[in-house]
Amino acid sequence: MKIGCVGGGPAGLYFAISMKLHNPEHEIDVYERNRPDDTFGWGVVFSDQTVDNLMANDPVSGATIRDEFAHWDDIDVHIHGECVRSSGHGFIGIGRKRLLAILQARARDLGIGLHFEHEASTDPADWAEFDLVIAADGANSRIRTAHVEQFDVDIQVKKNKFFWFGTTKQFDAFTFAFEQTEAGWVWAHAYRFDDQLSTFIVEMAPETWTGLGLDAMDQPEAIALCEQLFARYLDGNPLISNATHLPGPQAWLNFRRIITGKWSYDKFILLGDAAHTAHFSIGSGTKLALEDAIKLAEVLNRPGLSRADALAEYQAERSVEVLKLQNSARNSTEWFETLDRYLPFAPIQFTYSLLTRSQRVSHENLRLRDQTWLEGVERWFQAQAPGGREVSAPPMFAPFRLRELELANRIVVSPMAMYSATDGTPGDFHFVHYGTRAQGGAGLVYTEMTCVSPEGRITPGCPGLYAPEHVAGWKRITDFVHGNSKARMCLQLGHSGAKGSTRLGWEGMDEPLETGNWRLIAASDVPWSAANQTPRPMTRADMDMVRDQFVAATLLAVEAGFDMVEMHAAHGYLLSSFITPMQNRRTDEYGGTLENRLRFPLEVFTAMRAAWPSDRPMSVRISATDWMGDQGVTPEEAVQIAQAFHEAGADLIDVSAGQTWADCKPVYGRMFQTPFADQVRNEARVSTMAVGNIYETDHVNSILAAGRADLVALGRPHMIDPMWTLRAAAQHGYRHVAVPPAYLSGMGQLARNMQRAAEQEAALRG
Repeated sequence: MKIGCVGGGPAGLYFAISMKLHNPEHEIDVYERNRPDDTFGWGVVFSDQTVDNLMANDPVSGATIRDEFAHWDDIDVHIHGECVRSSGHGFIGIGRKRLLAILQARARDLGIGLHFEHEASTDPADWAEFDLVIAADGANSRIRTAHVEQFDVDIQVKKNKFFWFGTTKQFDAFTFAFEQTEAGWVWAHAYRFDDQLSTFIVEMAPETWTGLGLDAMDQPEAIALCEQLFARYLDGNPLISNATHLPGPQAWLNFRRIITGKWSYDKFILLGDAAHTAHFSIGSGTKLALEDAIKLAEVLNRPGLSRADALAEYQAERSVEVLKLQNSARNSTEWFETLDRYLPFAPIQFTYSLLTRSQRVSHENLRLRDQTWLEGVERWFQAQAPGGREVSAPPMFAPFRLRELELANRIVVSPMAMYSATDGTPGDFHFVHYGTRAQGGAGLVYTEMTCVSPEGRITPGCPGLYAPEHVAGWKRITDFVHGNSKARMCLQLGHSGAKGSTRLGWEGMDEPLETGNWRLIAASDVPWSAANQTPRPMTRADMDMVRDQFVAATLLAVEAGFDMVEMHAAHGYLLSSFITPMQNRRTDEYGGTLENRLRFPLEVFTAMRAAWPSDRPMSVRISATDWMGDQGVTPEEAVQIAQAFHEAGADLIDVSAGQTWADCKPVYGRMFQTPFADQVRNEARVSTMAVGNIYETDHVNSILAAGRADLVALGRPHMIDPMWTLRAAAQHGYRHVAVPPAYLSGMGQLARNMQRAAEQEAALRG
């Protein structure tokens, strides 16, 4: 094949090399608009896995690159006058110019034509003599831009400003340095990449950039200011710019996250940053480009594979890896864009939050890297908990206090609809269900949504608390839990609103009853779906009735022996129907603005709080987003909602999301709702509970230690394993969890088996 590569960066060069290695008969020319030694970056960071991939693909260039890497294991985080160092991270870096020189030399040796200071055409007609044209011309790709519709391009410009400097200061650790100025915080990402130079990226919020006057400074002035701000780290070494051709303000960039839906058009194939970008804070842009090149060369040379099938496989396989890294990069980017949330943290927790920001590094991963440091984090976390025990134990086993209620640990059995009550009364199923999960070690056990009236039920199988037999049924359960475990019980009270009068969950989720339906009320006459009843908009008399029903149920909860009550104001149920503009179409004082939409839910909560003992806590479950963009509740509004309930006396915000609109478009994934708990906790400064696809102990400990939530609720894991918390304690070798005396021998065997398995795994790791 005759192939043209547009772009002489690592992506284009390495693709050309890879193609020649597969078949020396390929005729390949690389066209680069700049000179051979021009580059606008400094160091390139790789992982050990990437180096292994390079060695397997081309041992010649791979060995040269490997032998010239700068290695370091430590990360230093400077914040609030302290330096926190953790180790075991295993970074390797090389100068971008040196990397290009190695690849250029290897390309020449293989007979690849290199053409510099050559502006390549974006018109397919000008490439008539070529079989393929590889667009490896970077994030600012002219080929992609010229055919933006064909490549289905989505570009998102991120908020922060950054300048990619170099410096002669040789850092002995990957360094994050955070400095406060009169205009806001600025920070640096710095790392050594050879024996003489380091990368030094300066980043800040746009408001800080403007406040410091950088929008009006030329480059020498901007460099002088940055040298002054980071003088304590530079030790008199200068900051160096290789973008001197740009006016001062233009040298400061905003990162552009690029996604392309289609990676090929006509003869053009996108490669590397031309197809996708990953934020510099996770250091994976060059890695992705090189691995793209390896895969594309492989499929194009595979015998019997058509070009169309080869390109389809190239995009299908690589887009999965790109998506993983872009998701991690998004998390990392957002951490730096919302830095103010974490600045109040103690330096050790701030560092933990920074290290785990992308969710690629977890609690146990940090233990493998630097066990001593992580145990210091655990001791710090335990020392902040009630009782102040400075012991090394997983964060999930730290006590937590809400008013006068102390929980033995941070694990919560999430509210889960069981649809198994009879006329609202919890029976034997509930006794076994809740009793078993309480004995399983969780600190707090939630009931499923328990309804305040017969008409407030979701289904005929939902429990209630509006009749004497309900009180007796629940008290039987709470008495058993209190007498046979250390768990505490929280009653979740709610009213189904427009989502009521439906079949049991396993008979047809959200489908109306075939017979026996009851009339529905809600904020407005908006049905949950076309198949559901249209509810009657609530009158003031209806509001008084529902408020009084919640209060009556709250008083009965005292009789039933509950330790805590939660008001359910999420998921499109009655109180949620007032909060979300998707369902609330009212034009009176209960509709329109967020303040108006919150008016009735706050009225109900305030009345409940007055009825509930002052020494016992209350929580509120909210949907932090309707998953409908600006049409619905946004995460920013969720912060205001949480603040309003907190001011009304809520001790905990149970942060869920969605289920408020049938046509919403949620973004699922592990821990997918935790970012909302993080935002609410650290912007509203309230205690939160994280929920949503959390299923591993590693998830729980990472969430807690990073300050993303105060409690963690697990639903489905507890459905199938009521002893989840005891199993987690055995896994971590934690011996201070409450175990029912009759189960002690079983717990002992489980702990021994898990310890033996851990020792065998450690031995295999060597």
